[in-house]
Amino acid sequence: MGKRLRIFSRWLALIYIGIIPVIIGCTNQKSDAAQEPTITQNFTKATAVIYGTQDNAIRGIVSFVQKQTGVKVIAHLEGLPEGEHGFHIHEFGDCSAPDGTSAGGHFNPENNEHGRPGVGTRHIGDLGNMTANESGSARYERLDSLLSLNGQNSIIGRSVVVHANADDFISQPSGAAGERIACGTIGVAKGSLAGRKLSHHFSMW
Repeated sequence: MGKRLRIFSRWLALIYIGIIPVIIGCTNQKSDAAQEPTITQNFTKATAVIYGTQDNAIRGIVSFVQKQTGVKVIAHLEGLPEGEHGFHIHEFGDCSAPDGTSAGGHFNPENNEHGRPGVGTRHIGDLGNMTANESGSARYERLDSLLSLNGQNSIIGRSVVVHANADDFISQPSGAAGERIACGTIGVAKGSLAGRKLSHHFSMW
């Protein structure tokens, strides 16, 4: 009986010695992970430099400024054919294809139907039309409540696409706006990072 107790005691000692470092290691890992800071970026400005696709001699710039109620969009383009042109934000920030198709479809993370800005539901990327005068110059300015430079549906890294024809706001999925005659990738503008919110999360094991 005494021998069995000694053997049992030795086994308990070995188990105790082996399990304590494991518990300590797990505790340290959880503690380190729990105290690791999370950095939240807050972008306030973005820009897209616009170039014509294929043989289109179009140039311009589109600025995006984050406001409390949305994003203010300010665009100025030159070299456009006179008339109205569909003006959209597309899914990918890739304007490398000669015809602009590498930009993908309209930015539509909520899977809505194509529509008109300010009327019912629409793609987030549906910005309506811009109108070029007889000299090919077009200006566009509006505050869009659906756009954001931050969060899950940020437009940064997407692209701006200008179409050959007017957006009719009815035809699916893109308003029958025709070929893509200009494209530009939306990037963070200089001086855009307003601040970084640093937060620590603590938990007990």
